[in-house]
Amino acid sequence: MDDGERPVSAPDSAPDSARVSSAAAVPAPVADVPMSRGRAVGIDLGARRIGVAVSDSAGTLASPRTTVARTGDRKRDLRTLVGLVLEEEAMVVVVGHPLSLDGTRGRAATDAEDEAEALRASLDPHGVAVELFDERLTTVTAHQSLMAGGMSGKARRKVIDRSAATVLLQAWLEARRSDR
Repeated sequence: MDDGERPVSAPDSAPDSARVSSAAAVPAPVADVPMSRGRAVGIDLGARRIGVAVSDSAGTLASPRTTVARTGDRKRDLRTLVGLVLEEEAMVVVVGHPLSLDGTRGRAATDAEDEAEALRASLDPHGVAVELFDERLTTVTAHQSLMAGGMSGKARRKVIDRSAATVLLQAWLEARRSDR
């Protein structure tokens, strides 16, 4: 991995403690998630790749962490994400909620809700909160930022998922600060 990203590999075997619900509960508002100090992990779920970002321990700055390629095995992908979150010693995971521009929930939003619920079930025993956060336009913002930085199209495709996760997590961090 020549772009500075830390490699991620899916574990071959781990207990599957996650149960995916078809009707995920609505997450708590941003201000209700306790996090005085500690890392947050941002996750941008995609059909082929999952972007991951992490905050500093003060909860002020989001940085790109990695991109996880989907394996086609949802349980395996979940174990990989849980492993990343625990490795980062995160207090909260922020999952992008891809609402439509008009705020309605389409298929992508309900899929994200299901994955967030599976993460919540797996991370709850570890004391890690999981919440959904509106991610409208994060990928567009990430693309624009990378283009403005002079990055080529091929180079952008390599980092866009984790860049979108970074934009998502930074927006969440800023929303938390403004709610205090």
